[in-house]
Amino acid sequence: MTGRRPLVAIPGRRSSAEALRFGGVVVAEQLAAAVLDAGGEPVVLVPERDPDAADRLAFADAVLLPGGGDVDPSAYGARDAHESVYGVDAVCDSFDLAVARHAVAAGVPLLAICRGLQVLDVALGGTLSQHLDPPHRDGETTVHVSPGSSLETTLGTGVLRVSCFHHQHVETLGAGLVVVATAQDGTVEALELPGSRALVRAVQWHPEDTFEQDASERALFAELVDAATARRTRARPGDPDGGATT
Repeated sequence: MTGRRPLVAIPGRRSSAEALRFGGVVVAEQLAAAVLDAGGEPVVLVPERDPDAADRLAFADAVLLPGGGDVDPSAYGARDAHESVYGVDAVCDSFDLAVARHAVAAGVPLLAICRGLQVLDVALGGTLSQHLDPPHRDGETTVHVSPGSSLETTLGTGVLRVSCFHHQHVETLGAGLVVVATAQDGTVEALELPGSRALVRAVQWHPEDTFEQDASERALFAELVDAATARRTRARPGDPDGGATT
């Protein structure tokens, strides 16, 4: 790779931290490590309510929507919240949804993981089932990938065991999204957006958990960084340092 690493924007999660005088904005270290391993530079975004996403993402060559707490059910029109809903953060919801919508509209390569998949679905008008019984929290789930899908090409396999921790799942699909992987119980485990301006990949599992041992999981991050590099090259042809534009 020549020039700078492509910049992968990752919305941070707000967290209390005893070591700081104030709360922190964090990204899981393992997630950042997976991006670095693939050749990208992870950049943490501080969440804000009702952001100017075009402005905040003007520097970004790609976006990674990470896991986290539940999306507020009101964001997809639900009148009541299931008793199991946890970790709702209105600021993170507002920020993540805006980031997802801008990435799709502007053709910024996007990888969405766990909560990120749910955010993408809601951002495009889909809805979520608020609780899966039993939830996929045992740490490992078998996923069946749709034959002939681009996800199958990326992963290099049609069946894999994945690290999975979620209790909510896609109920209705957002505009243009298609299901390309399911768990044995039929739960949606991956989405694609055919015909999108750039890569739009969403997985319900956590590829960062096992990327060091699993080439299929590493391939998801490599695909994102490759798409980011291509976007940077198109933005400023011949410039080794590149630069994304929107």
